[in-house]
Amino acid sequence: MRRFSIAWLPLLVWMALIFTLSSIPDLSSGLQPMWDLVLRKSAHAGEYAILGWLAYRALVSSGVSRTRALWLAVLIGAAYAASDEFHQTFVPGRHGAVIDATLDSFGVLFGVLIGHKRQ
Repeated sequence: MRRFSIAWLPLLVWMALIFTLSSIPDLSSGLQPMWDLVLRKSAHAGEYAILGWLAYRALVSSGVSRTRALWLAVLIGAAYAASDEFHQTFVPGRHGAVIDATLDSFGVLFGVLIGHKRQ
């Protein structure tokens, strides 16, 4: 039987944080352009790895089988990454990019696999 778990709360808070950060017009670090790019892309992958891990944990805590949770968490994370990139098209100074959604989705997969391995 599936049940609601408090484990969904951190996931929802994390999604809200990602949305808020995506609403900021310019998140430049002030580093040289190459290092700024590396830092921003690494941060993207890292924040989505956390999202993937939180989604997997919430699904498993709600009674979803580990295998099904793995695939659902990847799907949830990839869909959120795509919606985040779409959201950025409405933010002045930002733009949505398929490559960013792809990188974010790899981050999700990494986080889900860590969660799957740990449980």
